[in-house]
Amino acid sequence: MPFGSIPLLRSSRSGDQSGVHHDADGTRTKHVICTVCDIGCQLRPVAKDGVLTKVLAHENPFLANNICFKGTAAPRIHNHPDRLKVPLKRAGPRGADQWEEISYAQALDEIAERLSSLVQRYGPETLAVSTSGWNTAVTHGADRRFMNLLGSPNWISGVALCAGNTAAVNKLTYGWYPFPDLLNTKCIVLLGHNPRRQSWAPIYHMINDARAHGAKLIVADPRVSDQAETADIHLRLRAGTDAALLLGFLAVIIDEKLYDAQFVRDWTVGWEELKARVGEYPLERVEAITGVDRQQIAAAARMYATARGAVIPWTPITDQQLSSTSAIRLQSILRAITGNIDVPGGETFSGLNPDYISDSQMSMHELLTQQQRDKQLGSDLHPVYTYRAQDMLGDYCEKVWGYRHIDLVMGCFMANPSAVFRAMATEKPYPVKAFFALGNNALLSYPNQNQIYQGMMNQDLIVVHEIFQTPTSMLADYVLPGDVFSERNNIHDFWNWVGRLTVSEKVVEPPQQASNTYQFWRDLAIRMGFGEHFPWQTIEDVLDYRLSPSGMTFQQFADKHYMKADVPVFKKYEKTGFATPSGKVELWSSILDELGFDPLPYFREAPPPDADFPYLIFTGVREDPFFQTGQRNIDVLRNRARAPKLFLHPVDAAREGLADGDWARLETGYGAVVAQVLVQESMKEGHIRVPHGWWYPELRGKEHLAGAFLSSDAVLCGDDPELLDHEQGIPHFKGFPGRIVKLTEAPEFSAAARGG
Repeated sequence: MPFGSIPLLRSSRSGDQSGVHHDADGTRTKHVICTVCDIGCQLRPVAKDGVLTKVLAHENPFLANNICFKGTAAPRIHNHPDRLKVPLKRAGPRGADQWEEISYAQALDEIAERLSSLVQRYGPETLAVSTSGWNTAVTHGADRRFMNLLGSPNWISGVALCAGNTAAVNKLTYGWYPFPDLLNTKCIVLLGHNPRRQSWAPIYHMINDARAHGAKLIVADPRVSDQAETADIHLRLRAGTDAALLLGFLAVIIDEKLYDAQFVRDWTVGWEELKARVGEYPLERVEAITGVDRQQIAAAARMYATARGAVIPWTPITDQQLSSTSAIRLQSILRAITGNIDVPGGETFSGLNPDYISDSQMSMHELLTQQQRDKQLGSDLHPVYTYRAQDMLGDYCEKVWGYRHIDLVMGCFMANPSAVFRAMATEKPYPVKAFFALGNNALLSYPNQNQIYQGMMNQDLIVVHEIFQTPTSMLADYVLPGDVFSERNNIHDFWNWVGRLTVSEKVVEPPQQASNTYQFWRDLAIRMGFGEHFPWQTIEDVLDYRLSPSGMTFQQFADKHYMKADVPVFKKYEKTGFATPSGKVELWSSILDELGFDPLPYFREAPPPDADFPYLIFTGVREDPFFQTGQRNIDVLRNRARAPKLFLHPVDAAREGLADGDWARLETGYGAVVAQVLVQESMKEGHIRVPHGWWYPELRGKEHLAGAFLSSDAVLCGDDPELLDHEQGIPHFKGFPGRIVKLTEAPEFSAAARGG
């Protein structure tokens, strides 16, 4: 998630970058925020004759390194000959990839008519929306506003599996999701996270800067990752055992009294209960669970707890485990009891930016009635990031932060994706018959891909807003072309998380029939009778309104700042308390207790490997050239990774008779994929790593949905109850049983994948 513009100066704590750069000819430098991935790096665009020709590094020396080959490929993406430019209407059976071109106005008219009919028949909850919140989907809260006006609670996003759910769980402990002060910290703990020069570039550079200034690095990862290779301590744990490892950290910190006793006494509840729970996890038990030597665990815990400023940055790994809620809660508990909450070098609480109306406020959650909130799919069994749990924090959020519906990283007030797709497929507990996907290749983005497909095939209306045809859009009734970051103005507030405002400026015009996502929702709202709630005609009108607390228009703001953040105020809780029922850090969660869950963190063992499925599979791993399921059609990036790779240890490869370049089939109890083998010493024995999001644009017209089921990791992991985190309904992507089988010859499609 977003790391692109975090503190520019070491120790000074000032983030207000008021100086605006001018080029040699006197013109003001424009800036864009790259959305090829979700890190949000601010870059400099170059356009000629109305076409984006390149993007350059930022002129600020600290930000200049925050550019990767995905960012430099932006002109090839924005100007790609296959880019969608005209609205399309399905002209054959669903999924046959047959289309007729229509006008934008006709598409919106027909979508509104069909959606109105479905709402009248089934109720407003029949609409489900999946969005990335990034790329094309910069909505300014318009998607949630539309849904709340309509009465549908069934909004989902990939952030349910990645950072958004982390934010929601953090709120249970202390009412906010803190952000790490990496530049001033003295210890960094990376839980499976592996920032690199070409992936998560800003955080990679900040880690390097922090280490150059004396910070220690602890990495917990089954692999010898890039970060693990140079770490001060590498904890090579078994995949999926993060919660047990962190309970081991706590055991050492409590036993050796390395915690901040004054903070624990004055600002926490549940200390004695926590100590009793941690007592169930002595280091010998943690060693047996994780496979990490107890002395290593103790050394790492001491290093973290004794540092004068330590951080545990967000990780995409603990987001996606059977004990995800506990593992995330354990991170928040460690931050708190070691005194690393809202302090320099620790983890900071920004609060809402006073100069900008937040996405949360733009969404108008207060319009959704309790009757419709109660229908939110998944809230009965897995409520933590749904309205059911997050509403319980509303009064406390309003008291501390000034607004009750604070939707950090878009991860609060969501429906559960698996429950949504199950309702789409089975029509239980009620029919979901209209599905919209904006900037989101939903078919490949959630677990149990076969169920997602069944659900989509059972829809009466599918609308996709995208820049390229994807497997998801090939299943749609209407495909609408979207704009890209060089074609719109924007202020990025990092999803309410960081409190920093960063400018992105329009430099070229979008295709004539393309729409931004705010325009899409406004135009649909007008046709559905909600137009009075969308008074702003253009993105610029929206931005002027959102900046109104600052007293500036968008143009005035952009002329004065490329980035602005107030000097932080620390230990704000001493004046306001924490936004929890107790007003303190809840080591024992009153919200989880009231919901009927264990109020204390725990470790839950996943189904183990067996004779039939002897390996631990961990999926969802990004590759440097791509972001999620995108960019497989961009040659300059695809040439860096023509085909997906299954990573395994030499001992395992020898056992299976596999060598580099062999094609193999990876099988689990839920599905199978094919990919090439890459043998690496850095892999942990007994583990197989699978990259995320593979499909084959070059197979469009040759394989069903462009090969969406050939190599997609989403077919491997199910969402049966035994594979879901109890509190969130998060699937266990990190360590489920599987087996690998060598193919006697390369699959037929591999020649196309190689570019042959």
